[in-house]
Amino acid sequence: MRTVPSAAAARARLDAATAALDPPLAVVDLDALDANAAALVARAAGRPIRVASKSVRCRAVLRRVLARPGFAGVLAYSLAEALWLTGGDDPVTTDAVVGYPTVDRTALRALLADEGAAARVTLVVDSAAHLDAVDAVAPPGRRPPVRVCLDVDASLRAAGGRVHVGVRRSPVHDPEQAAALARTVVARPGFTLAGVMAYEAQVAGLQDAPPGRPLRGLAVRAMQALSVRELAGRRAAVVAAVAAVAPLEFVNGGGTGSLERTAADPSVTELAAGSGLYAPTLFDGYRAFTAVPAALFALPVTRAPAPGTVVVAGGGWSASGPPGADRLARPVFPAGLRLLGAEGGGEVQTPLRGPGAAGLAVGDRVWFRHAKAGELCEHVDVLHALAGDALSGAVPTYRGEGKAFG
Repeated sequence: MRTVPSAAAARARLDAATAALDPPLAVVDLDALDANAAALVARAAGRPIRVASKSVRCRAVLRRVLARPGFAGVLAYSLAEALWLTGGDDPVTTDAVVGYPTVDRTALRALLADEGAAARVTLVVDSAAHLDAVDAVAPPGRRPPVRVCLDVDASLRAAGGRVHVGVRRSPVHDPEQAAALARTVVARPGFTLAGVMAYEAQVAGLQDAPPGRPLRGLAVRAMQALSVRELAGRRAAVVAAVAAVAPLEFVNGGGTGSLERTAADPSVTELAAGSGLYAPTLFDGYRAFTAVPAALFALPVTRAPAPGTVVVAGGGWSASGPPGADRLARPVFPAGLRLLGAEGGGEVQTPLRGPGAAGLAVGDRVWFRHAKAGELCEHVDVLHALAGDALSGAVPTYRGEGKAFG
């Protein structure tokens, strides 16, 4: 088991390794990253893990993870990104599933003009409208076959469908709907049905032991147990119904927070995960695993306006999702700092208060963890790679390579 250093030791290691650099800066701890990758593979119990690139957003890190046994392919978050990751003389992967439907005509033109790209990239669809979007760019006789994956809604529905627990994704929820869409795909010239995806966000992306909220934890665990039981039967029925229409290459499910549970579903052939590699704060509250923070960023102290208070430059690096304190970046080193409720993370400066401010002077740095994994990389051009106690170089983020996929 990896020994977790004290907050003081962790801060000293980060400060010493980056002493020659000026913040703002971000670090990826390769030792922690590798430990987290190994833990994900162990939790997957033999199922291959498709890396969710939205949670990484750095080609060098994607390459490092995909070189490890247990990882295979990428779950991309846009078609343009998938084309970039699978293209060129040295592709990051030759197997990318785009996890969300696309109507990006420019990216579709690039896909449909390249037979090799069409063989490497699989589009997700949940209605005939997504097939129409492809055909509108290039009809079947003028393009290579397009690989598609059916996106099946994995949310929990109760009270006759009046209660919806989970994210709003696909309109395809039951086996009959899935089979009908599969028949539509198979009947359309120029499309190949390759797989099924069902992402149980209410299990994979919801903390079941949120810090300081024991009653919420109990409620979440009860809901998740019910959802896992319901989905296991429904997903198996969906897969059987679709496989009766056309053979399937893969069935994808799960996420960082649900690997053990999803791996136990015999209808699933591969898992997806990404956030567990960097271990952002939204993944601190799970009972089944404890990941090691592998991505942090530092901001410089620019003011000390009052005893017990310092101000750092910038800091408004909040995460997507429902507004709340859990979406804000958290100061972690030195220990004993907190955001001010009246200001939060600011556009140009962020005040911090607490006993940790006592030892800080103008020019010192404060280390933060982001709430979501890959979104950190939208704020920096490079990740400084930390190996042991020293930096081993810097690797560009998507932003650093001039890419913004939305």
